[in-house]
Amino acid sequence: MYLCYVKKNIPVYDISSLSAFRKEDIMVSRFGPYSKHHQHLHYPHRHNFYHIVLFTQGAGSHSIDFESFAVEPWQIYFMVPGQVHSWNFEGDPDGYVVNFPDTFFQSFLLDTGYLQKFSFFDGFSHNSVLSIPADCRPTVEGILQELLKCSTGNKKFSADHARVLLLKMFITISDLVVEKAEEYVSSYNYTLLKNFRGLIERNYSEMKLPKEYAALLYITPNHLNSLCNDLLGMPAGEVIRKRVILEAKRMLVNQEVSVSEISAELNFSDNSYFTKFFKKYVGTTPEEFRKKVIKP
Repeated sequence: MYLCYVKKNIPVYDISSLSAFRKEDIMVSRFGPYSKHHQHLHYPHRHNFYHIVLFTQGAGSHSIDFESFAVEPWQIYFMVPGQVHSWNFEGDPDGYVVNFPDTFFQSFLLDTGYLQKFSFFDGFSHNSVLSIPADCRPTVEGILQELLKCSTGNKKFSADHARVLLLKMFITISDLVVEKAEEYVSSYNYTLLKNFRGLIERNYSEMKLPKEYAALLYITPNHLNSLCNDLLGMPAGEVIRKRVILEAKRMLVNQEVSVSEISAELNFSDNSYFTKFFKKYVGTTPEEFRKKVIKP
C-alpha cells in the first residue's frame, strides 16, 4: 500500500512506502527504475519528505504546485514536504532521485533550519528548478554516485556519510545559484520575512489580512508591505492570497471533496465568495480548474 494517508486535499506519500534503495530513512535510486516501479507517482500527489531529482536524460514536463516545467537533461528539482507535483514524460527518463525526511539532519546539525538557507528549498517552485552547467556536471553526478553506493551499503557510519554527501551537493549547487548578498541573508528583514512565511503556513486558513500578521510580528502593516515589496516584489496581501489559492488548488485535485467543503475548510464566509475570489485571481472557477487539472 503506497498511500500513507489522505487529507482533504490530495494523496500524501510516506518515504517508507517507496521501497528499495532505502537505508536509515534516506532513499537513493537511479531515476529510471524508480519511475517505472512507482507509476502512480505520475499523477498529482505530494510527499511528507524532501524529494530531489536530477535528470541526465529525458523529456516531457513536470508540474510543481501547478507550475509546469519542461524536463531537460541536467536539470535538478528540489521539492520540500507538502508540494504537489506530477510527471508527464516522453520516452525513458533517467538520472537520480533522493528522498529524505525533514528529521534527517536533526541530530546531525545544531541549526535545525539549515536547509532553509538554500534558496532552492524555500518552497517556491520557480526557485526549485535549476540547470547544472556542463563544467559542474561531473562533480554533481560523482556525489550522487557515491551517495547511491553508501546508501545501499552496511557500514557503521553510512547514514552520516550520506548526510555529509548531501550537504556537499547542496553547497556545491548553491554556489551555482545567484544568491542574495550575505548581508541580506543575515539581516533583520530576512528574519522577519522568514517568520512571516512561517506564520502564513500555520494560519492561512484563519488569517487573511496583512495587519493580523504584522501584529504577530510586532511591526506595522506598512513595514510588512514594504518588506514584501522589497524582497519578493509583491505586497503582503498578495503573498497571503497566493498561499490560500495554492491550498485551494491542492484540495481541488481530490474529486471527493466538494467546492463548498473546500470553501469551509479555508474559512470563506460562503461558497459564492470563495468562487468569486478564486476566479478573480486564477481566471477560472474552482470547478473549471478541477476539470482542467484532473484529466480522464
